[in-house]
Amino acid sequence: MKQYIAPTFDVNLDPAGLVFDLTSLYATFARLTDGRDVRGIRYSLPTMLTFVTLAKLSGENSLAGIAEWVNYRIDALSAALGLKKKRAPVATTYSRVLADAVDVQELEGVIHDFFASQPHAGQSVHLIIDGKELRGTIAAGQRHGIRLLAAFLPAEGWVLLQVQVARGENEIGASLRLLQALDLRGKIVSGDALLAQHELSRGIVEGGGEYLWTVKTNQAELYADIQTLFAPERVTKGFSAPQKDLRQAASQEKRHGRLECRILTASRELKGYLGWPYAEQVFQVERHTLRLKDGKATHALAYGITSLTPHEASAQRLLDLVREHWQIETGLHCRRDQTLREDWCHVRRGSAPQALATLNNLIIGLVLRPGKRNLAHMRRRFNAFAHEALHLVLASPI
Repeated sequence: MKQYIAPTFDVNLDPAGLVFDLTSLYATFARLTDGRDVRGIRYSLPTMLTFVTLAKLSGENSLAGIAEWVNYRIDALSAALGLKKKRAPVATTYSRVLADAVDVQELEGVIHDFFASQPHAGQSVHLIIDGKELRGTIAAGQRHGIRLLAAFLPAEGWVLLQVQVARGENEIGASLRLLQALDLRGKIVSGDALLAQHELSRGIVEGGGEYLWTVKTNQAELYADIQTLFAPERVTKGFSAPQKDLRQAASQEKRHGRLECRILTASRELKGYLGWPYAEQVFQVERHTLRLKDGKATHALAYGITSLTPHEASAQRLLDLVREHWQIETGLHCRRDQTLREDWCHVRRGSAPQALATLNNLIIGLVLRPGKRNLAHMRRRFNAFAHEALHLVLASPI
């Protein structure tokens, strides 16, 4: 491992003798409250979280793997981080620290502040709200595990904030807590049909933002009204169909062996009729899919509602937002499950599951910068060039 040379400006010296940048991730970790008794602490909380972050950046997913990765590099890490002790923590130490020493809400808060301080923060307006269950936390005989709700910026690949859905609570209540903790001014908040609720819609607009929801039969009356609006007109012979405010946009793409065509039709016809808070437009998305291998074709319809006016969001803009909404699946959930193996993590002690999920979000946000979208590739690079990973933690973000 190359020796890390800290920047010569805006730096601080911590009690362990480590020089780090005041706006670095290490400085962010140093703001956290350590919940452990001061007696017997061998490694500080910032050091432990730095170990976890470096190991995860370099390809490790399990606590056992993290412990081994650090152990094999403890001499170099001790020199780089100015540590006096050269005995690496074992896996159970990481489990205990993450479960008992870390206040997850505080960790979420400081990471939110870290990303908010990035030079290009706040440039994108689209904010996606979606939930994810940590399947590895489902105990034997139980149907559900820990469920987390994230606010995701797809353009940056950042999770602004994540909250746990409390026992006895649903995603609607958790969404209210999540949105109340965020500055929604100038943001467009999108969510699936479960979040298409009066209270959430009203709160977002009155908080300075706009909403865009998928609409399904859980809002039966709203769904029926939108479906009726876009249904083909039955015209009596000799008469013409009444004119409607309908605007369209289409897209076509070929990927994964399929040809997909989407047609979005937007309308203001129901504005003032629905009784939905601040509703301006409703829309229908028609999707045609052709599987190239065997020619199998499918057709699907989906509906939505938004507080965005036609001036603020044309049919093309709405189609772009709808397509971008699904990036939380490919950009966040799939990376956490397939690359970071989150659903294979069976850590269940205390706050450790949520803390690890928060650190997974952090890893994705750190790595995925413009021109760098392959998380697996970047982790292999960091494993080969550990000084680059160390630079991400100790230096000021660029």
